[in-house]
Amino acid sequence: MEQSAPPPYRRIVEEIRRRIDAGELAPGDRVPSTRRITREWGVAMATATKVLTTLRQEGVVQAVPGVGTVVSAPQAGPPDQPQTRARKPARDAPAPERTQREPDGGGLNRHRIVSAAVKVADAEGLRGLSMRRVAAEFGMSSMALYRHVANKDELVLLMADAAFADVTLPVPAPDGWRERMEAGARLQWELYQRHPWLAQYLSLTRPQPMPRAMALVEWTMARVEGMDPVTLIHMALTLLGFVLSTAAGLEDDLEAEQETGMDQEQWMAAMDPVFEGILTSGSYPMYAGIAGIDDDKVNLGTLFDFGLERLLDGMEVLVERRAGGDATVRTP
Repeated sequence: MEQSAPPPYRRIVEEIRRRIDAGELAPGDRVPSTRRITREWGVAMATATKVLTTLRQEGVVQAVPGVGTVVSAPQAGPPDQPQTRARKPARDAPAPERTQREPDGGGLNRHRIVSAAVKVADAEGLRGLSMRRVAAEFGMSSMALYRHVANKDELVLLMADAAFADVTLPVPAPDGWRERMEAGARLQWELYQRHPWLAQYLSLTRPQPMPRAMALVEWTMARVEGMDPVTLIHMALTLLGFVLSTAAGLEDDLEAEQETGMDQEQWMAAMDPVFEGILTSGSYPMYAGIAGIDDDKVNLGTLFDFGLERLLDGMEVLVERRAGGDATVRTP
């Protein structure tokens, strides 16, 4: 009888265990976060969460407050038995490639600095980003960075602009205005999932000069016709504000995991007794109605999908009224 393939989460668990056994991840090293797992293996957040939960249950990793999920120290077995997994030699100092200045041929430049900073922010959030932290990626002092970037503010601006450069517009582009607006919103949403810090950085009230981001918004609104400039910009910023506010939860969750050492599933499990008491009180029938449902029914992704559709429904009323020459439509 042919043996069925293991479920996706199990394959990822085994790959992370392999990296630990091979010494690629040593005791105390951070293991891939749920977001990194979703990006690297192309799985859903629920699957990534199950991976880390399984590794914790098997004693392979542990949550460390203020650090995150790290490789556990191997448990010593009886003298006549080998340890359960290999350990690479203890590291009293950072790896050589980060403690030695690189040769001139591989020297620093603005592009390399920005790329390293993006990787740091993706893994640790903007709160964990500093000039010193980025310089550590090259085994250099922060002063080496200031020859190429004026300060952290300029660095983050360059990071944001570089992130938007990764957006690939669909070809052919949607012709309908609603389809174009939805496509533009989803491109932004996907970008913020890859870079959770980005939504927190962008501002509607104090926008930064970012031509690549502005070009994406222009593309998003290119098929809306019959609107005066003030109404059109209100439509664009309303859509942008919805995506940003929803995506802000991505960075919030990342920072919470860094501070507490608990991922979302662990935190919810810890809160279960408190919420159960509230839901069984009978005072909150709406909330009680969703008790026990799967996590994939209500999360940031479903909130984004639902909210985007309802927002576009409202925009459609406005567009149709303007197309029909309805003079009662109020201009902002």
